[in-house]
Amino acid sequence: MTNPPETIFTDSHRVSCDGATDIRGGAALGHPRVWLEIDEKGFVECGYCDRRFVLKGGPADQQAA
Repeated sequence: MTNPPETIFTDSHRVSCDGATDIRGGAALGHPRVWLEIDEKGFVECGYCDRRFVLKGGPADQQAA
């Protein structure tokens, strides 16, 4: 069974992902760094690792509800 993708809550509309933020050794163990823009849906998913970035207080933020 696979784990669900990681969800990160952010205050910024523009985020970067390298797939290895929490991995010791850095991006060498992840994927190339990509910059992503959160749109009107309130979230964006990384095309490499499926990590989801949710804008705090945005339409996709279930914690604010």
